[in-house]
Amino acid sequence: MSPFENGLTPKLKPLAPRRTTVMSVLDVGTNKIVCLIARLRPLEGADLLPGRSHQAQILGIGHQRSRGLKSGAVVDMEAAEQAIRHAVDAAERMAGVRVDSVIVNISCGRLASEHYSATVEVGGHQVCDLDIHRVLDAGASHSVRDGRAVLHSLPIGHMLDGVGGISDPRGMLGRQLGVDMHVVTAESTPAKNLMLAIERCHLHVEAMVATPYAAGLSALVDDETEMGVTLIDMGAGTTSVAVFANRAFVHADSLPVGGAHVTTDVARGLSTKLSEAERLKVLYGATIASPSDDRETIAVPPVGDDQGDGIHHVPRSRLVRIIRPRIEEILEMVRDRLRGSGAWAEAGRRVVLTGGACQLTGTVELARKILDRQVRIGRPLGIAGMPEAAKGPPFATAAGLLVYPQIAGVEHFEPQVRTRAQATGTDGYFGRVGRWLKHSF
Repeated sequence: MSPFENGLTPKLKPLAPRRTTVMSVLDVGTNKIVCLIARLRPLEGADLLPGRSHQAQILGIGHQRSRGLKSGAVVDMEAAEQAIRHAVDAAERMAGVRVDSVIVNISCGRLASEHYSATVEVGGHQVCDLDIHRVLDAGASHSVRDGRAVLHSLPIGHMLDGVGGISDPRGMLGRQLGVDMHVVTAESTPAKNLMLAIERCHLHVEAMVATPYAAGLSALVDDETEMGVTLIDMGAGTTSVAVFANRAFVHADSLPVGGAHVTTDVARGLSTKLSEAERLKVLYGATIASPSDDRETIAVPPVGDDQGDGIHHVPRSRLVRIIRPRIEEILEMVRDRLRGSGAWAEAGRRVVLTGGACQLTGTVELARKILDRQVRIGRPLGIAGMPEAAKGPPFATAAGLLVYPQIAGVEHFEPQVRTRAQATGTDGYFGRVGRWLKHSF
């Protein structure tokens, strides 16, 4: 049975705390596709960032320009498949291993958050694992909706007899056990098509992770997630948002606008090719004007001119005037969406920017002005062996996908519907033994 048949995306088993394993992840974006192969080796807690159980050592990396994707969604299956194959092949050759399965990010499909509360009776006795499982099942039972796929189902707090803020109620006494759950969903059709493009490369998708959640896992520090922080991943086709508070992921959102829209604005405003507009944006682009911008000129090749004739020169200030309104629009949309969702209060006073579009000069200063928050650029933390070129904010999501297996066990999903094999009695003793052997060795 396909996981999407019951509204759930593929789920990853918790990583064994004392087991070394090799993991492969795939960051599928509008501008680039990155495949990382890493060895996850268990280490003592003192040697790790908070919340991590393993040290990731990069074995191979493949980086390929995206094809067949728009705003994170597949629009050309053949082109997307070829781009994924090239990225995975490059990582395999560098690592000297074969990739059979991957953890993949997802930013398309209008990411959205839903919050649920549930309560069960525990009769005054000590809370045990069964009680926790019952209340989590009760909370998760609301999560599946037609046309939406569940990406994450995270308990963010427990209550005993109305007393909240309990992280682990095991062994405590009470009459009623409650839970607050954060469920992140995406439209199922874009998620299915992304999964299909990967499966056509003969790869199994182990899990799908919301892009801003993955970026937060690699770029945020423990104090930020405790006090409250907003992570904004400014990709090429989408800008996605994650809010963390009290060390929990409490809100997600996404906007179908990003750095590629800035490039299109530049191409139209300067009447040049998209490739030239991207080059000009990267080399000379900024969101805040400087005193020398009117004196400094840049060469702009016209559309359709291959001989180099007819190149015209414009002041750099004109490029800034084209770029700034779009970045302002993105940040204002993020601010307004957070305020409308009610997550603005939980978001704290800090903002962390990741993604390629946040590298434009002056973006941090502009974000401070619009969001009225402390702002910094987020980079991958605690990943050994990353090439120097991959240590910047565009690679935060890929690095976070390597952290995700270490915390996947905190998620909870309701039991899947019984399959035909179970109904016919073939899921008996030997079936259970077979599954145990498969999962254990």
